[in-house]
Formats: sequence, structure tokens, C-alpha cells
Amino acid sequence: MLQAVTCLPSGNNHLQVTEKEDCSLVVKRARNAFQTGKTRTYQFRYNQLQQLLKLCNDHDQTFAKALQNDLKKGKFESYLFEICVVKNEIKTAMLQLKEWMSPKKVKKSLATVWDDVYIYQQPMGVVLIIGAWNYPVQLVLMPLVGAIAAGNCAVLKPSEIAPATAEALARLLPLYLDNDCFQIVCGGIPETAQLLEQKFDYILYTGSSKVGKIVREAANKHLTPVTLEMGGKSPLYIDDTVNMPLAVKRILWGKCINAGQTCIAPDYILCSKVLQVKLIKEAEKILKEWFGESPLKSPDYCRIINNSHFNRLVEMLRESQVAIGGEINESETMISPTILINVKPTDKVMQDEIFGPLLPIINVESPQEAINFINEREAPLTCYVFTKDKAVQNLFINTTSSGSVCVNETLTHFIVDTMPFGGVGNSGMGAYHGKFTFDTFTHQKSCLVKDYNPIIENLASNRYPPYSDKKLTIMELAIRHYHHHLIDTKYMLDILYFIVGISAGLLIAYLMKMV
Repeated sequence: MLQAVTCLPSGNNHLQVTEKEDCSLVVKRARNAFQTGKTRTYQFRYNQLQQLLKLCNDHDQTFAKALQNDLKKGKFESYLFEICVVKNEIKTAMLQLKEWMSPKKVKKSLATVWDDVYIYQQPMGVVLIIGAWNYPVQLVLMPLVGAIAAGNCAVLKPSEIAPATAEALARLLPLYLDNDCFQIVCGGIPETAQLLEQKFDYILYTGSSKVGKIVREAANKHLTPVTLEMGGKSPLYIDDTVNMPLAVKRILWGKCINAGQTCIAPDYILCSKVLQVKLIKEAEKILKEWFGESPLKSPDYCRIINNSHFNRLVEMLRESQVAIGGEINESETMISPTILINVKPTDKVMQDEIFGPLLPIINVESPQEAINFINEREAPLTCYVFTKDKAVQNLFINTTSSGSVCVNETLTHFIVDTMPFGGVGNSGMGAYHGKFTFDTFTHQKSCLVKDYNPIIENLASNRYPPYSDKKLTIMELAIRHYHHHLIDTKYMLDILYFIVGISAGLLIAYLMKMV
């Protein structure tokens, strides 16, 4: 039996579930709802988005409190990075929904000039959204916005590692959204495994690369397409052309948000030994200005999600040389913002994504050396470049592989919903945000509609047997036009009139000859 629908926090970073429902029945209920066709209408989609926005407005404080319980997130981070980004995503979808849904006309060629040729935006069907614990509101609701806008039914799986937030989502979503079309399932690894045994029409997963591979393998059994939003070790290169105080502020901000538990947080710095000294001096000043003498007591600084992740980070910390920070509080699972120096590529902190407030520095003496270091490793989710030199900026953009590149800034590219957000290689596949989420959950169905016009059929009759070299030449010409659009569409009407005129003339001549 799958544990589903209603979840209560038990106090031990897992969920005590009070209702049970068979996994196959959850999916069947959603599929039956999808088959009614009600999710396909503009009005239904708009109303559900409106209800989701109402949920966020009515219960923003509820979510903020849950995030405080799970991650010790302060109000500022909870609202800015979780609640506000979801609200903005919903508002964008509501504003542009009609345009997104509309069939898209495509360019015509000589071969299709008389036909209706367009792309129909078809919902995938029943989709599975698996969220992550580090941004447990945002990473469930943002994909849901696109799934609703695209006309799908959805099964949501929030992370059990953020139990207070999962409970809030499970309790509140059914009060606002259609209960047949949108269902939420709680539980841990066994429940997720049972969900993955079911056939979905699309899966969007956010989390580690290790689990992402498991999701992909399970999806392959049903040939289900997936979007995998993972992570990796996002590098940051900095040179001496920058405004150092401003650059260090932006770097530390990107690392300290959510105590570094962000998939696109700068994972390590690449810079020269000379620049390292300046960077550390500036960082000491900024961290004291932000968090005081003891960051662990700051109301603006988060904790590590649980003991397992805390112990993993402490192990990395103990084998490294600390330049700044290094304070820990085991009972609160907190680690202060920490910069590490004299780090070797073989050190534990450089083997996997850190996902915490540790920031190692690797010394390089040139942009090319930094690029070589990056390219020798798995492609990261983001590559950060801090330099005023346009040539260096372009060098990193052109010669490294990453899901995105952010120059002289950190994290903020995530909120630009006109750009796709996603990884490449080990950091993920597919993308979402804004229109790209709608596209992710939509099948672009090609449609060609032809009528039975006798004149047009006569012109196209060269495709029928018996075949000849003359017919082949004519069809080759038609196909070549079709693929390469050799004729500008603005002249199509003139060409149409010309062809129809010639055809009419030939027809009249033929009829007169018969008389």
C-alpha cells in the first residue's frame, strides 16, 4: 500500500502518515480525471492557477513557519526564494496562458501552400513531480504551475526530509485544487519507489544525480520522458579585474543563502594565490558585517537539514585547512560560512557536490588553467565567471560545458523566467521555468490538414504510380522546396494566384478542345 495524501510531522525528520491508498489507484484516479478532458480547457487551467495563487497568498505565513521548522529559514529567504518566486511563476502563466495554449502556425512552402499546417499544444497526460528538501515549497509548486498550464493532471511527491513543509503542502493543496486532477503523496524511499513503478506520461525530478539515475532507469521501463534537475560542483573563476568588495559580497551571498544548500550555489573558487589573500581579507569583513561575531546565532542564517548531511560536511571540514569560519553546533546541525585553502583536487571536499556552507579555493594562475580544471570534471549546473574582461567571459562561455553561465553574479539567473533552467550531462537533462515549464509538460503535435480540391490534387498527382523520371524530377523539386523554404512566404499568395491561374487556363483550354 502506498502512503498518501495526509502527512503529519513526527519530529524525527520523517513523516507519520495517517491515510493509505494503493499507488496504482492514485495514478488511476488522475488518469480517469484526465480522460474526462476537463484539464484541457482554458478556463479550467486558469481557475486552477488562480486557486494556486490564492493558496500562496492565504498561507504564505504557514509555509514560512514550516520552512523555519525544517531549515531554520528566516522570513526573508522563505518569502524571496520560495513563496515570491512561485507567485511570480503563477502570475506569468496566467498572463500568457492563452498565447501558450494557442496552436502555432508554421511557415509554408510550395508543397503545403494550400494546407493548414500548425503545431498543436497537447498535454502530456498524468505527470509525476518529485520535489527536493532544500527548497521544499518552490521545487514542488513551480513545476506544478507549468503542469497545470499545459493541461495535465499531476501527482506530487514532496521530500520527506522536510516534513513540516510536506505536511503543509499535503494538508493545504486539496483545499484549493481539484482533488482528482492533482494529488499529493507523502513518504520516503519505499513510497517513491512504488510511485516509479507506475506508468506516468512525464516525470520531473529534482535532487541528487545518484537518485536521478534511478528515476531515469525506472522511467525507461515505460519509455516515459523525464526532466532531471540535479546539480554538481558549480565552479567560480575570479580574476583581479573585478571590483573586489562587490564581487566577494555577491559570491558569499550565493554561498550563504540556505547555508549553501542550493543546487546552483558556488561550489568552489578558482583563483590565483595572490588574489586568494585579497578575497579572504574582504570575506572576513563582509561575513562579520552580515552575521556578527557568531553566524550560528544569526536569525538570518539557516541550519543543515539533518544529522546525516551535517556529519558529511563535518567530515569534509576536518580534513581541510580553514581560512575563515569552521564553527559548528552539532545539536543545532549548524556550520558557519567557511572558506578552505590549500585544497587539493583529491580532497574529499572536491569529490562530490558540497551542498553546504564550505567554500574551498583551488589555486590557478590563468583562465585557461581554470577552464582545463573545469573541463576535466563532470559538467556542472552553473559556471560562474567574475571578470571585467569580455574576452575571458566569452572564453568560459564558449569552451566550458554547463547548464548555465552567470557572469559577475550568483544565483539570480534562476529567477529569470524567460531563460530555461536546467543542467547538462551529470547535472541534469531538460529544462523548465516560465514558458519552458509549459513546453516541458506539452507534446508539440504536428498537424497538417488538407482538403479535396481537384485542382490541387491534379498538381500533386505526380506522387502516384506508375512512376517516371519526369514525375521524380517534379517531386524532388517539391520536396526540396518543402525542406528548405526556398520561396519566401510573403510571395506565397502571388504564387498561389499564378498557379491557380495557369491551372484554370489549362482546364479551360482542355474543355474547349473537348467541345
